[in-house]
Amino acid sequence: MLKFKNKLLKNFSQRLKKIRAHKTLIPALLLIILIPAVVVLAYNLAFWGKIYPGIAIAGVSVGGLTPQEAIDVLTKNVEVPQNIVLASAEQNFEIPLSEVGANYDFIQSVRASYDLTRTGNILYDVQRRFEVLVSHKNLGLSFSVDEQKLESALSGIAGAVATEPVYPWVKLVGQEVVVDKGKAGSELDMLALRLKVGENLSFAKGDTVVIPLKPVDPTITDEEASVLRERAVALLKKSLVINFEFQSFSYKGEGLFPFLGTKGGINQDFVLEVVSKIAAQVEREAENPVFIFEEGRVKEFEPSKEGVSVKRDEFSALIAEKVAALEGEDGALTLEVPVVTSQPKIATGDVNNLGIKELIGRGVSRFRGSIPNRVHNISLASSRYKGVLIAPGETLSFNKILGDVSGLTGFKQAYVIMEGRTVLGDGGGVCQVSSTLFRAALNAGLPIVERTAHAYRVGYYEQDSAPGFDATIYAPSPDLKINNDTPGHILVQTSVDTKTSTLVFEIYGTNDGRVASVTKPVVSAQVAPPEDLYVDDPTLPAGTVKQIDYKAWGAKVSFNYLVTRNGEEIYKKTFVSNYRPWQAVYLRGTAPAQ
Repeated sequence: MLKFKNKLLKNFSQRLKKIRAHKTLIPALLLIILIPAVVVLAYNLAFWGKIYPGIAIAGVSVGGLTPQEAIDVLTKNVEVPQNIVLASAEQNFEIPLSEVGANYDFIQSVRASYDLTRTGNILYDVQRRFEVLVSHKNLGLSFSVDEQKLESALSGIAGAVATEPVYPWVKLVGQEVVVDKGKAGSELDMLALRLKVGENLSFAKGDTVVIPLKPVDPTITDEEASVLRERAVALLKKSLVINFEFQSFSYKGEGLFPFLGTKGGINQDFVLEVVSKIAAQVEREAENPVFIFEEGRVKEFEPSKEGVSVKRDEFSALIAEKVAALEGEDGALTLEVPVVTSQPKIATGDVNNLGIKELIGRGVSRFRGSIPNRVHNISLASSRYKGVLIAPGETLSFNKILGDVSGLTGFKQAYVIMEGRTVLGDGGGVCQVSSTLFRAALNAGLPIVERTAHAYRVGYYEQDSAPGFDATIYAPSPDLKINNDTPGHILVQTSVDTKTSTLVFEIYGTNDGRVASVTKPVVSAQVAPPEDLYVDDPTLPAGTVKQIDYKAWGAKVSFNYLVTRNGEEIYKKTFVSNYRPWQAVYLRGTAPAQ
């Protein structure tokens, strides 16, 4: 019992000592906490409304100053530069700050220094205030420039100091494919220069800035040049034709070389350039129709048109794919421009009661190389068919609509085939018009009541077509006759583009579900062409020789024309053309010198 009492007394004594020890520590801890707090509070109170010590602007100390005092100090001590001075290895350049709209803002500069340690986050601000006190902080001056003017000034200097690289190229020189490996150059490092100029202006240094250049080396190795040449040689006799509606964009032989990447693969930059160029020509907004009908004829007509937007990524991929295929076995490839369409608010059929609702057929032909008089006759003759209406069950006679062809009706003399010879005659080129209408009628699935082929294969009609798709006319016969067996009127529209040498016939009406098809022409019984023919031309200067027709073999050409609806045959015909051999024809000038 005594031992137990002694143990209790001992424990009580030890606890009493611990309590006394804690009472002596508490004041010490309070002093450790309160003294720094008092110091921090005193420091902050000392610089209340002032910039904290350790902060400078453009090398001028503003610590401990009120904002107004700091502005005054900057005004007296900062010498604002008047020019940006740049230096290259060969020369120096000066850009007056007044020309680039440069302005310094001392008020904003001081505000930034004042706010540097006053973010609103107390713990962060206290820490930041002591950091700048110990390590100091030199801020730049606030300034502004006209970015466009500065960019323009620096770009002008870039042209003077940079060395333009020569990019590798491959060309056909004479009959030889030649590759240039290119040459290295240099260009201004605009980002680095802007940073240096910005730093110089910010700290009002006025120092000369060394213009930073970076190398540009597009050159290729001997091995890469050899591979590039082989790829180009493989494309010499190849072609790529890109089609959209009646427009065509052709790249042949040397025209395919830019598609080749100089280091292998496809030149994507050139592909994108081609895509942008073609897109600019085919894209359009959706258009509502125009239909003005007077005195039995459509005086003004514009069909509703779908809006067209090119699928550029898909288009680029298709071009790259086709060019790669041409490097293989393929000799000629075509592709259609991939597009997204949008519909107009009003459809063609909503503006008339004649059953003219949509495009049902189109025919296209080219007349590259035609003399001016022939182009004039094509334009004049085709204008006779613009706005022509054919009622259901009626038959269009080409000769009847064309009327008299002579100088009295506006036609000019151009070369025609007459009695086996190429001679000047009124209306040369009119058969280009009848042949194009024939193609449009075939495309529309209309019955061809009468059609006669030319005696010879004419180069104009095969510029973008197989042989056999031509139709000759001469009043009163032969004629081209087309029947309208559709449920509504059909409207004929024409357009001529002399820049691209393209004639287009479009037939509008009601699509009754018919589907037209033609077989690939069969060419047989071929006969070699005779010797070249030279024809005197009084409209060309003496000594001038111009080829207007090219050698063509005589042949028998036939194709089948089939029109079906819902799988049932509604019209069928075989067209046969017996062409005599045709010689190359040259115009030989006989006009006296002026």
